[in-house]
Amino acid sequence: MAKPHRALAALSLACAAIAAAPEAKARITRVEITETTAAFDGQSFGSGGRYERLRGRAFGEVDPAHPGNAIIQDIALAPRNARGMVEYETEIDILRPVEATRGNGVLLFDIVNRGNRRLLSLYNGATRVDNTDPGDGMLMRRGYTLVFFGWQPDLTAGDNRVTMRVPVARNADGSPITGVVRSEIVVQAAAPAVNLSSGNFTQLFHTSYPTASRDNRTAGPDGFLPRLTVRTREADARQEIPNDRWSFADCRPGQAPQPSDTQICLDGGFQPGRLYELVYRGKDPLVLGLGYAAMRDLPAFMRHARTDDAGQANPIYRDGTVTLVHGTSQSGRNMRLFLHLGFNRDEAGRRAYDGMLPHVGGGLAAMNIRFAHPGRAWGEQIDHLYPAYDFPFAYARVTDPITGRTASVLDRCEATNTCPRIIHAATALEVWEGRQSLGLTDPLGERDLPDLPNVRTFIMGSTQHSTGSDLHPTRLARPTLCEYPSNPNTHLQTMRALLVALTDWVQRDVPPPASVHPRIADGTLVRPDQVRFPAVPGVAFRRTTNPLRVMEFGPGYNPADLTGIISTEPPAEGTREYTLLVPQVDADGNDLGGVRSLGVQVPRATLTGWNYFREDRFGGGGFCNLQGSAFPFAATRAERVAANDPRPSLEERYPTREAYVAALRQAASRLIAQRLLLEEDAATAIAAAERDGPVALRVP
Repeated sequence: MAKPHRALAALSLACAAIAAAPEAKARITRVEITETTAAFDGQSFGSGGRYERLRGRAFGEVDPAHPGNAIIQDIALAPRNARGMVEYETEIDILRPVEATRGNGVLLFDIVNRGNRRLLSLYNGATRVDNTDPGDGMLMRRGYTLVFFGWQPDLTAGDNRVTMRVPVARNADGSPITGVVRSEIVVQAAAPAVNLSSGNFTQLFHTSYPTASRDNRTAGPDGFLPRLTVRTREADARQEIPNDRWSFADCRPGQAPQPSDTQICLDGGFQPGRLYELVYRGKDPLVLGLGYAAMRDLPAFMRHARTDDAGQANPIYRDGTVTLVHGTSQSGRNMRLFLHLGFNRDEAGRRAYDGMLPHVGGGLAAMNIRFAHPGRAWGEQIDHLYPAYDFPFAYARVTDPITGRTASVLDRCEATNTCPRIIHAATALEVWEGRQSLGLTDPLGERDLPDLPNVRTFIMGSTQHSTGSDLHPTRLARPTLCEYPSNPNTHLQTMRALLVALTDWVQRDVPPPASVHPRIADGTLVRPDQVRFPAVPGVAFRRTTNPLRVMEFGPGYNPADLTGIISTEPPAEGTREYTLLVPQVDADGNDLGGVRSLGVQVPRATLTGWNYFREDRFGGGGFCNLQGSAFPFAATRAERVAANDPRPSLEERYPTREAYVAALRQAASRLIAQRLLLEEDAATAIAAAERDGPVALRVP
């Protein structure tokens, strides 16, 4: 365990070295625009006018010897060009106003999620993620220039994903690098063979690290032998599958197995509802951390350079622009690690991004690691043992009594005066399942952390991880994997208001609303056993969280930076748990703390940040990954009494349509005054309520 004073001294020296370092030799050298088309069939969007779409590639290079790049894992082992630089290339996809003067002067970058563009779906309510559906056009009406680019190098091309290419690291003598790789394998349908990377989030379009040897039955000189195990729940004991029952091969019904470096074949096939775990020796690690270089270098070029090295014009250069960046889920976690590792300082010592909006991205990320799996998550049942929640957890500087380290996500950018203004937005699910309370309290959950002048945190009460765009839903989806219907409470209204607030903060220095999240001090953030959830008929509420202990991955792994080389798989877990707190609820079971949206202030259901896998599914009884729940109110008093439901019915709450609309108007006025709802969204929601009334939510 590191001593606090030693950790602080080491950090101070590192920060001083960064602050004194010369300009980083890392930049975009060339931009190729291969396609320019009218966006959205030439549709015009108010003051933003018509938009056009530019697609192409950006080429970058970094100096592996420079202190600003040295933290990239395996950068010293990457191939170099004639100038001694390490090269990468990334796809770019840009939506810009046709008339530049109609833009608002903001370059809004999307850290795409597994290659999928999220800006238009999250802020415009678009139903497609390929930039062909403008939704209601909110971003375009306000004149943002949108930039989508690849940053996750292990994605395969296809399905309109935005991708990136980086080199494979090699030993100094040119031989392949090998190392231990652990892969959780989960299938939705029975399969005789799968890719080695076939996890819950990674089975379709993530590349696999090839096995160093197809022989799974002969131990290597060091005694290592690959191992395949299976269990039903994450905490269950692993059951070993004999090595003569599986092979590194592709096997199909009626055909002999074909040896493969990237697939695994199992006698009887892989079955749904089981968690398989393969530990093998892989080879050819990608220099994945170059994704953070792309995150840094692209906004620096787009904002400051008039041309590339060949004299080609920067397609979106305009004097006086500011840069904002958004990322959802996996992308938000990588934004936070990008910041923690010091990458918001560009090659000239300037801020890469002036403002950041991480969305549902608590914790950090596992990409700057040899043989990393950046597509993995942090679930209670799924991806539980992958690096994602090493300390530091918070933007505020705090001491961790378990590891002995004192740190903040902002330490490096504060040392170089390159921190952005941050609006951090998360849901109730991130608090329940995603350990988000560790960003709000000390590691033992004893006190609230102080608010920082350049950070605002908003927890969207009674919401789940993913969001729809329906502002007034009338039906619930029938559950399949989970016990209960999913939570339909949308993030769209709140996220739009927060983006406008961040824009005003960065561009015009208008302070945003104060942070809104559950707190220990006012009793809205509590231990799970203190939650006063009502006795909703048919609901088995479990007072559990997603436990977190320190994990030991071997001496080559640096948990303080989620960087290095993992040699211990599966990791050893410590005995002490961090203290995780959750939202307290009102008499209906809806969250008291955080942003209480229209759907919470004028409710038609109990909406939660938790749900559970069905008992007949993998992880039965545990958190149903990323899903909240919805428990509709009875339509009438008679229906409520018959069901013995303690929650007032819709009839009792809103005796007339006019009463319902009046309640919604009052709630909307409060949210508008708090700058947590745009007036245009209030009008849309009220119109839907006037049209539909307090219709009961039902599962079709």
